[in-house]
Amino acid sequence: TFEKLLIANRGEIACRVIKTCKKMGIKTVAIHSDVDASAVHVKMADEAVCVGPAPTSKSYLNMDAIMEVIKKTRAQAVSLNDCLLKFSSLSLQASEGVTFIGPDTHAIEAMGDKIESKLLAKNAKVNTIPGFDGVVKDADEAVRIAREIGYPVMIKASAGGGGKGMRIAWDDEETREGFRFSSQEAASSFGDDRLLIEKFIDNPRHIEIQVCIITTAAITDKHGNALWLNERECSIQRRNQKVVEEAPSTFLDPETRRAMGEQAVALAKAVKYSSAGTVEFLVDSSKNFYFLEMNTRLQVEHPVTECITGLDLVQEMIRVAKGYPLRHKQDDIPINGWAVECRVYAEDPYKSFGLPSIGKLFQYQEPLHVPSVRVDSGIQQGSDISIYYDPMISKLITHGSNRAEALKRMEEALDNYVIRGVAHNISLLREVIIHPRFVQGDISTKFLPEVYPDGFKGHKLTDLERRELLATAASLYVAEQLRSQRFLGTQRISIAKSKRSSWELSVRLGDGIYPVAVSKDASSFSVEVDGMKLNVTSEWNLASPLLSVTVDGTQRIIQRLSRNASGETSIQFLGTVYKLQILTKVAAELSKYMPEKAAEDTSSILRSPMPGAVVAVSVKPGDMVSEGQEICVIEAMKMQNSMIAAKTGKVSHV
Repeated sequence: TFEKLLIANRGEIACRVIKTCKKMGIKTVAIHSDVDASAVHVKMADEAVCVGPAPTSKSYLNMDAIMEVIKKTRAQAVSLNDCLLKFSSLSLQASEGVTFIGPDTHAIEAMGDKIESKLLAKNAKVNTIPGFDGVVKDADEAVRIAREIGYPVMIKASAGGGGKGMRIAWDDEETREGFRFSSQEAASSFGDDRLLIEKFIDNPRHIEIQVCIITTAAITDKHGNALWLNERECSIQRRNQKVVEEAPSTFLDPETRRAMGEQAVALAKAVKYSSAGTVEFLVDSSKNFYFLEMNTRLQVEHPVTECITGLDLVQEMIRVAKGYPLRHKQDDIPINGWAVECRVYAEDPYKSFGLPSIGKLFQYQEPLHVPSVRVDSGIQQGSDISIYYDPMISKLITHGSNRAEALKRMEEALDNYVIRGVAHNISLLREVIIHPRFVQGDISTKFLPEVYPDGFKGHKLTDLERRELLATAASLYVAEQLRSQRFLGTQRISIAKSKRSSWELSVRLGDGIYPVAVSKDASSFSVEVDGMKLNVTSEWNLASPLLSVTVDGTQRIIQRLSRNASGETSIQFLGTVYKLQILTKVAAELSKYMPEKAAEDTSSILRSPMPGAVVAVSVKPGDMVSEGQEICVIEAMKMQNSMIAAKTGKVSHV
């Protein structure tokens, strides 16, 4: 096909493209910002060129610098990131002999503009959401249009995607606020602050079709051939961004699947599309579906489609760009088993289902030893998660012969995933995939707020699970005490007393304090908790980040994340991190004499929950503010967050 291909992207997508290029014998050129000089995609590529400083506008979105790299490296083809798509063909056509891996300019511009794409969809007889088809000029017009459509409404960036520049408004005040934030985010992320407003479909499913939320996927070539590659269910979302995806959907029947696929292909043909793309739909409880948008790029969730169809979408995109016809017919596209994808983010799920976290991954281990697991990532141990880019760590994918098998493997994979150095959303992902509603397929885009109306609190232990955790923690404590008494496999002091075989401990978990008795029996421990005895066995390799522990025949994978000299320890159990304090009975009795450190009163301070840029300050010293009033706006990882006052008072200083 091509001798050399330039990847104008970063992260897991860049790594994914490079892997396929290596398989096809194509040399690769990676671009990077100065802070990404040691990134995984840079190391994987045959050549790498720095295109600017950390901010995306000065590096990965710097088209002039990228064009210079194309000329310098003599790349024959280019794979661009989604924010550069609209500049792609116009610039590349000026460079003789350079091919863009993706659709042509017309298709990109038509589908990249939500206003124009909606009009094209209507003309192609594709079902669309009711709304205003023009550009909204200002907040006042937004309110007028919203009233005409009828609340609730969705305000979204015309050039947007990925949940950025989107707000739901239920009244006039939320419409004004949504207009402000959406236009600012759109300008920052896409360089285009145009907005549109349409009716918000309450409690829908997001399904997409791969042609090439539920989503249908499709791929088309330059010879008039087109395929729809079944659907992806993407209804589990937070802040309009997908968190868990699967293929196929539990909701669609063959007739609806075909109807969605045929409409997706009709839209692709209407804009003379020639590459892989995704047509997204909202589907209501009666299986009525409405066109949402078309993404003219390789979607983050494409691996689940690859798993059930056996196709390599990147390879197909490269072949189509070179002019080859598609090698498959619609009847050749199977649904082979079930695939599930979890987006693993550097986020704290206990804050708004995912507040971004930054830091260095000082320990990182992917669960590739688990059968039928695939991990698409662009990071490694030692990588930095910074404020400049999306906080995604990886895409974790499992495949099974059926949905239950795929979900069971996902549960095992999440338990075996080691991520240290940043907060992550493993606990939320694990709770979602084992929740009865999700297992039954009873899901919608409102799943998270409905299931966790007061926010995500982690796994709620049953009495049995609580006893298992207490027994495991106590056994771990004793195993460490025994290890500390030995030196190179022998007793540390030759005149030490005979081995101790029983321990009386006090374990604090949450608000409870539990007496725990541990006795050693050969290689296992007998632990008494709540008057019940449990048998705990393990190899007790305390140097391993993962510990396989069996409690009364039930195997668990745990991770001990931290411990200190005062008996405090953090253990990841069933995906959630629990803080415990383990003391001997004597130490526990004496601990009541230890003064407790008073908690800091932060109600008079507005402290940003994450590093970022202050893009607006709404108050000045001397202003009176009310509880819940906006004080400032912080932008981090391409999202804007409004900071509000915790109580009523006067601003003393900023």
